[in-house]
Amino acid sequence: MFRDEAKIYVKAGAGGPGCLSFRREKHQPKGGPDGGDGGRGGHVILFADVAENTLLTLARHPHLRAKSGVPGSGNNKQGAQGEDLRVPVPVGTIVRDKGTGVVLKDLDEVGASAIVANGGIGGRGNARFKSATNQSPRRFDKGRFGEERTLQLELKLIADVGLLGLPNAGKSTLISRVSAASPKIADYPFTTLEPHPGIVELSGFRRMVVMDIPGLIAGAHQGQGLGQKFLRHVERTRALVHLVDLAPMDEDGSPEEHFQTILDEIKSFGQGIADKPRITVFSKADLVQDPEERARELNLALGIDGYPVSAMTGLNMDRLLEDCWRVLASDED
Repeated sequence: MFRDEAKIYVKAGAGGPGCLSFRREKHQPKGGPDGGDGGRGGHVILFADVAENTLLTLARHPHLRAKSGVPGSGNNKQGAQGEDLRVPVPVGTIVRDKGTGVVLKDLDEVGASAIVANGGIGGRGNARFKSATNQSPRRFDKGRFGEERTLQLELKLIADVGLLGLPNAGKSTLISRVSAASPKIADYPFTTLEPHPGIVELSGFRRMVVMDIPGLIAGAHQGQGLGQKFLRHVERTRALVHLVDLAPMDEDGSPEEHFQTILDEIKSFGQGIADKPRITVFSKADLVQDPEERARELNLALGIDGYPVSAMTGLNMDRLLEDCWRVLASDED
């Protein structure tokens, strides 16, 4: 099950208390103070792990606590530090303070990490307080409490190419043909209820990540249908493939209307999505008698340069993947 939001409570470990101790050795019955310091409390650390792809575990188990530091002991021995709690999250997770809304860290690279709660400082032992005027101090410090806070985690999946289109535009079928991703496919709207990234292998040891974005409808940027919760995943993509159904049902509107609906939504949502490189293709070409001619008509009407594709027959699929690669390569230059 996919989850791209989670609210968690984190609490770092408290510092260990300092020790009140006096040296008692043979022939030194009145030895001086030798109480050691307490150890630091453990930090709570979030780190981006490529093996993670959902925030579901954290949503179900939101309370995270690190270990406290060990108390100091005699003979000036410092207590051990509390063990840090390292928590893996998916790459692309944004960590935000729930109370202030401030973004603490954007974990957008593998291995990126953030200390989200600092462990408390260990208390000082009585040996620290010895002075010329106080040879036998009985003072020591308790360890400080660790930080605690409530965090809001938001996952924005990272992919090279995002597939956009209305429900039933053929996005799920396409990604299932070009990668090992296995989204749900059926002949009714909103079969895709979560993004599905898939790795596409090309010749020459080339690879790219393509992501199927759940179907959008008019008003999605205002929360209609599946709302804008999936539009944010498009922000992380480097290029977009806009699928327009070449053979929609009569009651669903025309391909021209479908094209404009998606264009209006990404422009209304903002965040620079409409400015990303975009390839337009006309899907389900196998259901049309002369897909090339129909594509020419649509290109003329919409002022674009799209071409027909069919995930069922393989029509122009290699061309589409190579076009995606060229766009990605040019983006790096």
